Amino acid sequence: MSAPRRFHHVAVLMGGWSAEREVSLTSGRECADALEEAGYRVTPIDVQRDLGALLAALDPRPDAIFNALHGRGGEDGLIQGVLNFLEIPFTHSGLLASAVAMNKAMARTVLTAAGVPVPEGRVVGRAALADGHPMDPPYVVKPVDEGSSVGIHIIRDGDNRRPFVDGPWPYGDDVLVERYIPGRELTVAVMDDGQAVRAMTVTDICPTDGFYDYAAKYTDGLAVHVVPAKVPAAVGAACLDLAERAHRALGCRGISRADFRYDESRPGTEGLFMLEVNTQPGMTPLSLVPEQAGHLGMSFAELCAWMVENAECDA
Repeated sequence: MSAPRRFHHVAVLMGGWSAEREVSLTSGRECADALEEAGYRVTPIDVQRDLGALLAALDPRPDAIFNALHGRGGEDGLIQGVLNFLEIPFTHSGLLASAVAMNKAMARTVLTAAGVPVPEGRVVGRAALADGHPMDPPYVVKPVDEGSSVGIHIIRDGDNRRPFVDGPWPYGDDVLVERYIPGRELTVAVMDDGQAVRAMTVTDICPTDGFYDYAAKYTDGLAVHVVPAKVPAAVGAACLDLAERAHRALGCRGISRADFRYDESRPGTEGLFMLEVNTQPGMTPLSLVPEQAGHLGMSFAELCAWMVENAECDA
């Protein structure tokens, strides 16, 4: 017999104004349908950059919020602060964890202090990149606070292109430069109900061409997911442990997802590096968290309901 529900009316926030708006709309629609299937009364809300309109859409007041927003404004602490002020429980991490995890430079500092290996890297001013390579290629240039591989460029030895200098770059004056780690893309979802933190499994992401960029993440057929990943047992165990450790260190709650690069040419687990922790993982039909939950026997509707029932405000 299932436990009684804490919540009955759920508002699903989706859309927003970030570079990931379309992904968020897809995630939100999928989650709204799943929550209706699970028996909740659902109010979908397409969030615009209009606080008054959002407050009006939240009347009548829902019991809880399913936060399906992605990117700036949705997973950087901004909407979390609004919901804390309104004292409406919401899914995923709170304000501080969301803000720190979204800022890749700050997250690197926290992860390193927790003993989680990250690639060599540093933040540099975009203008400084015009003077030459900040490190020997190959390296990766990425925005400090974007998700879904938005704005990422891999600079390889012999490259003459400078997209982050000569081309449009709407992501601020600073960029994160990291050592490129060759090899495989692995990811681990983590569930946290406030009592226990549990990593689900390891997925090996195999793009059909190039790297796991925005298109590969959200276009059917551009990446193959192997669940569970066929990696050495020690590497798989390290992925699970590091994902849980990162989740705790950043102060995440609910669902998070840790992304890794694995250079299998190095011995043991020496080639394993964490790239980032995503506090608002995608919930589209091609997304990784629902796939891992399904591998463990949890349906999409059950996953969404679990997330709602573990919604909280910051203390």
